[in-house]
Parts: sequence; C-alpha cells; structure tokens
Amino acid sequence: MNAQLPRWVDLGLIPLLNLIVAFLVAGGVVMLIGENPVEAVEHILYGAFGFGEGIAFTLFYATNFIFTGLCVAVAFHASLFNIGGEGQAYIGGLGVALVCLAFDTFLPWWIIAPLAICAGAAFGAGWAFVPAYLQAKRGSHIVITTIMFNFLAASLMVYLLVNVLKVDGTMAPESRTFEEAGRLPKIGWFMELFGQNIGGAPLNLSFFLAILACVGVWLLIWRTKLGYEIRTFGANPAAAVYAGINPVRITVITMMISGGLAGMMALNPVMGDQNRLFLELAGGAGFVGIAVALMGRAHPVGVALAALLFGVLYQGGAELSFEMPAITRDMIVVIQGLVVLFAGALEFMFRPVVARVFARTATAKGAA
Repeated sequence: MNAQLPRWVDLGLIPLLNLIVAFLVAGGVVMLIGENPVEAVEHILYGAFGFGEGIAFTLFYATNFIFTGLCVAVAFHASLFNIGGEGQAYIGGLGVALVCLAFDTFLPWWIIAPLAICAGAAFGAGWAFVPAYLQAKRGSHIVITTIMFNFLAASLMVYLLVNVLKVDGTMAPESRTFEEAGRLPKIGWFMELFGQNIGGAPLNLSFFLAILACVGVWLLIWRTKLGYEIRTFGANPAAAVYAGINPVRITVITMMISGGLAGMMALNPVMGDQNRLFLELAGGAGFVGIAVALMGRAHPVGVALAALLFGVLYQGGAELSFEMPAITRDMIVVIQGLVVLFAGALEFMFRPVVARVFARTATAKGAA
C-alpha cells in the first residue's frame, strides 16, 4: 500500500484525515455533555493564538514536545521504540541543574548555557546507554527496559531532592533557586517583532534550540553516513549486518542520541522556567513525544508541527476549561487521548481506502 501513495499523501493527507476524525469524535463527546463543540474550538484557538501570552505558552509547551518527539523519532529510524524519554528528560534535568548550581555565582549565562546543554544531553544519553547496551548485547527488549528506567529515574530524583539537594529549613523537595546567570533569557523581544507581548509566559531561548535540533536531526538522518546506517538497520537489520553495519554500535549510538535529545528538553522547564530542579519536571512530555513522533512520521518537520498541535491543546485546553467549566482538564486529556488513538493506534485506518482511490486514479490515467 505504501508504494501506491505519493509522499504528500502518506505524510500529509492521511495524518490530516486521522486528526479530523479525532476532533470530530471529540466534538461528539463535547456535545454529549451539553456544550457547543464549535464554541469549544473557538476557545481553544483563542487561548492558543488569540493573544501574545497565549502564543508564548503554546510555543513553550511545543518546545518540550519537539525535543521528546525528536527523541522518539530518531529511535524509530533504527526500529527502536524508546519509551524512556520521560526518565531521560528527568536525568537530563539533573545534569542541567548541577551545572547551574555549580557555576551560577561566578560565570555569565552565555557560558553556563552551553555547559548546561552539554550536561543535559550527556546525562540523558548516559541514562539511555544501559537499556541500549542490554538490547544490543543481551537481547533485552528496549520497550521494557526504558519503561523500567523511567521509574528508576523518578525514584532517583525523589531521593536526591529530599536527601541531597533540598534547601535546609524548607519542606519543598526542590533545589535552591538559580542565580540570574543560571537562567535562560526570555525571548519577549522576539515576539515583540511580531507585535506580541508575552506577559508572564516563560518562553525562552530553548525554543530556538529546539528548532536547531530539528535541523540537526534532519541533517543526521538524511545527510550523513551514520544516518544512512541507522535507516538501513531500521529497514532491514539482517541486510544491514550483511553490508557490514555493526548492530551493537548502531543500537547504542542511536539510543544515546535519542536520550540526549530528551535530556536537552529539561533546559526548558529547569533553566528557562522554574530556575530550580524540582519533581515532575518532565510533566509527561516524554510520553507525549511518542504521539508527536507518530503523528510527525518521525520526520523533524512533522514532529515540529505535531508538537505545535499538542502545544495548542495544552494551552488552549487551559483557556477552554476556564471559559467552559463543564469541560474540565480531564476532558482535555480525553481529547489528547483521541488524537493519540487516531494518529497512533488507528494510523492505518484510512490508508487502504486512500490507496485504493489512488490506485484506481492511476489505472484510469493509464487507460486514458
């Protein structure tokens, strides 16, 4: 079926159909609770794009999802299902925080920021290394081990924030607040170029880093020898081994790149927003990244667009629950779940029909 479909259909039309059906079903759910689905959509769009602060919050959330979506997407290309983005982002946050806590009193932010980026990526990659090694050398399933490492990361963070990094005399399980040099600058100036005021939104320089990460992943996967090896291994491991590609090397390197991307996500909440290390810093973004990668067909452009969609649902959903109290935050989670369901589990629902339509069209053109 895939061979019969033009690329724009496979990457654009089918995901769009899935998304439309998801929102139609969500609209039906809204109608069942006695609310107007058209009005609900208007509130979501206004909350996400209707004013400067809303746009900034949308991009702030999208930044997290770009990193975790790229994390999953890179692993997908090697036929690896990395569900450990949540834990890798957690441990990446530890690396970011340690750099800020160590240097924020005597180094400027423009030196600390690159160090924090490297530390977040290194800690995330290191946390992904063990599941990758177990998969490559011992045959342990990457899905199981990465899920387990999510729980290990959460437990480790609880221990560190309660027993090691917590400020004396406080009850909150969090580190001290970073000094000014340990904080990423906000990019209100960028939004002001478009006549928008971000208000209190925490949109910061990590948004630009996420865009650069999209470009970097595209170059890696489609413009480098390593990327070719990753895609070859993902398409046919046996053929890749026959061609001289080391499966252990590709598995470990791919997973470490994937974990490094997840680790960099922590810059946004830790250094760009809260300016401290805290519990639940990933906020579920590691799991949302799975849906983002599925919707985006593991392509950086698709990942960025899917991340923006989930940013809209997060920010617009907050506005919706405020304007229409009958639609609670739980209902927003239901809408997000429907998007995940149709974009992921039911991703091939429309493909056979669309393929038949295009096959008949091609046959008719050939006959003509």
